[in-house]
Amino acid sequence: MPTTSPLANSRTEPDGSAVIRVLSYNVRSLRDDTDALARVVTACAPDLVLLQEAPIFFRWRKKLARLAAATGQVILTGGGTAAGPAILCSLRATVERTEDVLLPLTPGEFRRGLATAVVRFGGARVGVVSCHLGLTAAERHEQGGMLLDRLAGMGVEHAIAGGDVNERPDGRTFGRLAAALQDCRTVAPWGSEHTFPASGPDRRIDGIFATKGVEALGCGVPRGLPGVTETDLRAATDHLPVLAALRVPAAPGLPATPGAPADGRRRTRS
Repeated sequence: MPTTSPLANSRTEPDGSAVIRVLSYNVRSLRDDTDALARVVTACAPDLVLLQEAPIFFRWRKKLARLAAATGQVILTGGGTAAGPAILCSLRATVERTEDVLLPLTPGEFRRGLATAVVRFGGARVGVVSCHLGLTAAERHEQGGMLLDRLAGMGVEHAIAGGDVNERPDGRTFGRLAAALQDCRTVAPWGSEHTFPASGPDRRIDGIFATKGVEALGCGVPRGLPGVTETDLRAATDHLPVLAALRVPAAPGLPATPGAPADGRRRTRS
């Protein structure tokens, strides 16, 4: 097991910039050991949780709400309304808006979608997207372009995308994303690299990406992080999670104050 050096903790800087922890995790419709999953997520202490394969069928909202409650998060957006991707957030976040996007259906393939939001941490404002790209190369490449278009159209200077790319870093779509955005694992390697399969990982097909102004402080699979056990990682789902610590610059005109508490969060849905 790799030795994991300390990862930066969440904080708001005096100038309004924010260090946030972002976790991306394919949870296989919560069909596995949800207690183990909750322990892994909690130990990572994320500000944002970008889920793939969140429940989308019978009582999917209740299942997602249980995971959020068990990990100290709240549901931000996504799930059944985004065909699987979802976003959870801590109470540190101030939410400006959310939107779930269904991508064009490829005949014979699963419906894909994007869960998107714009949130603030202190004086930092950031767009967030959770994605799960298709299984075929052509579909995946087209969806990668749609993801980049969505990020560019969110009206924010800084943005983060995380998800299951279904492709290794040397693939055409992964390369397309890494050319337009920072592949945070490559920029600031931390933890371990391979994300699939959880029982014996031999490839990286999940990632966290950020626009150029976001500083990656560390990114990788949180093996060795206190509270994250090998047993839980194998039992939670068939993917391993990707955890990143990112510094988001302050947005001009926003006060350098921490995020509002839960009962003061302004939430709109576009």
